[in-house]
Amino acid sequence: MNIRRRVLLGMLLSVLAVGLIGTFSYHSLAQIERKMGFIEIIDDLSNTILEIRRYEKNYMLYGHQEDYDESRAYAVKARDILVKLEGNAAEFGLSQEHASLKSTLTAYEAESEWLYVKQSNGSGTPPAELERLRDSGKHLVDLSQSLVLHERARMLTIVHSLKRQLLLSVVVFLALGGGFLFVLGHKTILALRRIEEATREIAKGRFTLLAPSGSDDEVERVVGAFNHMTAELQKRQDQLVREKKLSSIGVLTSGVAHQLNNPLNNISTSCQILMEEGGECDPVFSRRLLGNIDQEVARARDIVKGLLEFSRAKEFERKPTALAEVVERSVRLVSSQVPAGVELVRDVPPELVLPMDAQRMQEVFINLFINALHAIKDPAGHILVSARPDPERGQAVITVSDSGIGIEPEDQARIFDPFFTTKEVGKGTGLGLSIVFGIVEQHQGEITVESTPGKGASFIMRLPLAVPPVVDDHADDWGDA
Repeated sequence: MNIRRRVLLGMLLSVLAVGLIGTFSYHSLAQIERKMGFIEIIDDLSNTILEIRRYEKNYMLYGHQEDYDESRAYAVKARDILVKLEGNAAEFGLSQEHASLKSTLTAYEAESEWLYVKQSNGSGTPPAELERLRDSGKHLVDLSQSLVLHERARMLTIVHSLKRQLLLSVVVFLALGGGFLFVLGHKTILALRRIEEATREIAKGRFTLLAPSGSDDEVERVVGAFNHMTAELQKRQDQLVREKKLSSIGVLTSGVAHQLNNPLNNISTSCQILMEEGGECDPVFSRRLLGNIDQEVARARDIVKGLLEFSRAKEFERKPTALAEVVERSVRLVSSQVPAGVELVRDVPPELVLPMDAQRMQEVFINLFINALHAIKDPAGHILVSARPDPERGQAVITVSDSGIGIEPEDQARIFDPFFTTKEVGKGTGLGLSIVFGIVEQHQGEITVESTPGKGASFIMRLPLAVPPVVDDHADDWGDA
């Protein structure tokens, strides 16, 4: 179920809950309103009966005619109230109590009239009849007050029921709201958190696709769009990396062309001498010239071989390799780019052998050398490559330092980010050090930078002396790009 349907379902459930609770609450309030009207009438009846009793007592004590008349008037009023209550009594299930009140009032009126006649004739008031009248009056008062108390208790019951309904409505709304937020918000927040983590990985140059959850909703479509964007970004970066590598090959090729000129010139000179001498050339001298030609051909072959090895794409493969040989091959490839006043110093133990992909590590050194050469603005300068084993940590520490302009502190934290460059627009892609970072990480190593502006920079790599038991398959294959 997608988010839109979940929202609609949540709103529908909320509306239904509000409707049901509102209906019950309205019904309870209507009951309370009717009960209050009913109780008000019963209170009026109870007060009227008390007035009947008061005037009846006055009449029996003092014999005043007006007291008897008032008692009779209140009795008529009580009967009218009972008539008014008849419909409500049936509605509230009090027909029996209403009938009892009515019959008791009738009996009370009859006894009161009989005693009035007796007293008017001068016959006196028999004590037994007077006591019966008082009992009837008391019973009448008790019935009315009992009815009042009963209805008030029932109204309180309705009020308590309404309070429970309101409390239940709060619980229902909290449960619906909490469940809705949990079901919808939890998944949305979880997906956003996954996307946030993936964007951080992309910023580090790792294009990790998000695993689909299998649901068919807006969140899953956003994840799908994000994965599509990530794949496109990776494709674009792969293209840029290939362009960067082709650019590096172009720079190296121009240098290699200069390097090939020397052996080709030597070969050409030796051939011209042999051709000019013809068969008259001294055999010893001829062999020496042919040896020079063979030597220069081998030299040219080595130059071309180094360039081909650098440009050839192959699967990532680590095997024990002498670090000094990799450094030396890298130096040869960039030697034509080194100005006359810049010295490239190597301090790498020849016995230091590391598990590495030689081609990719060669690419690391070439990128670092070229960056160092670009950073050296003075006619005289130096680049130092040094390495030492650190057996305690099981690492080899490799440092490439230069005497260039250095790196600003605020740029050092971003120096390995893809597309970040301190060079002028059009003079750098910002991918060289990003490629270096990826290759070093692919070797399960790490690289950091230390620099003071104006005093050069040092790139420090730490590579394992042996292949760790767990291989990091998460790194990208930078060298294949």
